[in-house]
This record gives sequence, C-alpha cells and structure tokens, in this order.
Amino acid sequence: MPRDEMNSLIQKIARQARLTFRGAGSSGSGGDGKGFADNVTQLRKLVSEIRAEDLKIRPRKSAQAPVSVPHNPPVTYMHICETDGFSMGVFLLKGGSSIPLHDHPGMHGMLKVLYGKVRISGFDKMEPQPPGNSGAVLRAVLRSTGEYSDSSPPCLLSPHRDNLHQISAVDGPAAFLDILAPPYDPEDGRDCHYYKLLPPTTPAPTTASSEQSGDVAAEASGVNPREVWLLEIPQPDDFWCGGEPYPGPKVSV
Repeated sequence: MPRDEMNSLIQKIARQARLTFRGAGSSGSGGDGKGFADNVTQLRKLVSEIRAEDLKIRPRKSAQAPVSVPHNPPVTYMHICETDGFSMGVFLLKGGSSIPLHDHPGMHGMLKVLYGKVRISGFDKMEPQPPGNSGAVLRAVLRSTGEYSDSSPPCLLSPHRDNLHQISAVDGPAAFLDILAPPYDPEDGRDCHYYKLLPPTTPAPTTASSEQSGDVAAEASGVNPREVWLLEIPQPDDFWCGGEPYPGPKVSV
C-alpha cells in the first residue's frame, strides 16, 4: 500500500475501529469498561474529522429519489472494508429518499455526514416486552430526533440506545460514513428488521393494521412524544439499496 494511503485519515479510522471493536464478531458487543469507552472516544474524534474530499467523493447534483425505477435505487452503498468486528462504508441518499426505520441487533454504530443534511430519528427498544406480545410488535421510546450536516459531530448508536433509527435526506442529496460493529450477519442473529409506527390509538400490541409512516418523528411526537408501538414489516417496496465503487484511499484491515 502506498505510504500516503497508509497514513490516510480513513486508514487511521479503520485501525481505530479494529482496535475499538476487537473480539466483537460473535459476541455482538464491542467491549465494556473504561478501555472500550476511551477507544470509542478516540474513534469518534477521528471520524469527526472526515470530509467527503478525504474519500474522493463529490456532492451529487440535486435529484429526487425515483418512484419505481429498479435500475435507479434511491440509496446506494460504497463498501470500504469489513472484518469480523466491524464494517465500514458510505451511504448515498438521493434527495427525498429515506432509509426506513430499522434495527441493529446487538450492534454499535457510528455515522458521520459527509455532505448534505439528514434527519435521524432514534428509538430504544423497551425491555421487557409486555406479556402476550407476539414479537412482531414492540414497545419503544423515541430517544432522539435531529438534523445532521457535515459540520455535525458523529451520531452514535449502541445495542441498547438509539438502536432503531430512520435516516432521511433533507433538502437534497446526502451522504454519510457508516461504521457498524459487528457487521450484520443473519447466521449469527444479526439480521436487519424493518418497522413502522403504529397509531397511538392502536388498542392492542398484537394488531397488524396501520397506515405506513412517512415521518416517524412527526408521528411519534404528535400524541405521545416518548413511548410508541412499532410493527415489524417486510422491507418496504419503495426502498432498495444499490452499490457503486468506493473511489477513496485503499484501506487495509
């Protein structure tokens, strides 16, 4: 690897992510205690410095997400690297597109906007779930809602805090660096599940009738700003993720 790539910021981030989440591959946790917290702090500091130009990514021209064009996905992903402990890449969202409300079972995450602006609504799953809950519906708490730009600090999630979230592009296209630890792995119990918000008048947690939510933060804050019911759903028909090459410095892990 060329010396400039060995010393690139994204290579330093990959090294720190590997150190921070070592041993997380099968356990679904990045570690505990002061050492882990210190490593997360150092990783967050490095990630806060990353910019689109560091990854040779240019902001896209304003474009709206397609309605039903299979060859033109609303969201694309640039894969950078992956180990048993973490994965790292860049998501690019067309204007008006969203990554629907989804979970990260047993995972940590760090997100840094590279260009544009995104709105993120984060939920915590409440434990334990009520008796008789079918598992398709869960009780959650709207933990945070905010807009993030390239000048914002990284957004964090953990196995128990802000673990479910929706990410929407605001006022045009957007892109963000994404680190997940450990990576999704259905065979190890880390599959991605999608959810929608049930209306506050839903009488029982086992009901499956609801209108599709467009803005989960707005709906959750309408009547009950904290506790909500979420219904697990298949991947929405209007969401799919394509892939494109990562143009930035090579990363070795």
